[in-house]
Amino acid sequence: MQGSDDDGAARPQRRIRSFVLRQGRITEAQQRAFGAHWARFGLDFTGRPRDLAAVFGNAAPVALEIGFGNGEQLVWGAQHEPGRNFIGIEVHRPGVGRVLNALAAADADNVRVYHHDAVEVLQQEIAPGSLDQVRIYFPDPWHKKKHNKRRLVQAPLLQLLASRVRPGGSLHMATDWADYAEQMLVVADADPSWRNCAGRGNYAERPGWRTQTHFEQRGLRLGHGVWDLLYERV
Repeated sequence: MQGSDDDGAARPQRRIRSFVLRQGRITEAQQRAFGAHWARFGLDFTGRPRDLAAVFGNAAPVALEIGFGNGEQLVWGAQHEPGRNFIGIEVHRPGVGRVLNALAAADADNVRVYHHDAVEVLQQEIAPGSLDQVRIYFPDPWHKKKHNKRRLVQAPLLQLLASRVRPGGSLHMATDWADYAEQMLVVADADPSWRNCAGRGNYAERPGWRTQTHFEQRGLRLGHGVWDLLYERV
């Protein structure tokens, strides 16, 4: 519902963001990475649809990772799936700086990254049907009940992703919060554009393309659960 000014003119509703910019401290090396490597790996937000084949110089399938954190999975994927191109999106500057340095060290020409809001990138820069896969790993759980509405995985996002992933493509999500996993499962199972590859109401086994990060391995040693959800675009 839109609000209105006193003169009756409509003004757009403010969109609830699924993140808060908790930037933390950025190291000198991470800061230098923007000057040294952004021109090679970075994508500046322009608000216009991109020709992804032109971006990478080839027509390989593209996997997009939303919220790549420190980039451990993104770099691992680039090295272990050379037949794919990867786009990573992250709003937190230290993580972007870290992954820029890691991509340069790995000489990973099949990766590009955005330092921007993922929803805006999806809406304005990713053309319909241009993605082969979307990956959302360990998004902010917003664990307080009053903040659950800020969670990234909601019905409108899944609808947007369905418009950007080609038929036969996939959506892979993972979380270590049980109630968030339940929410993901309910919302995704209810969307007719996505088919649960493990069957309605079921979680998936961790596929080989998702490595276990150091953070995840530590959590598993402490007895924390991890839930994977894998869907096909129908």
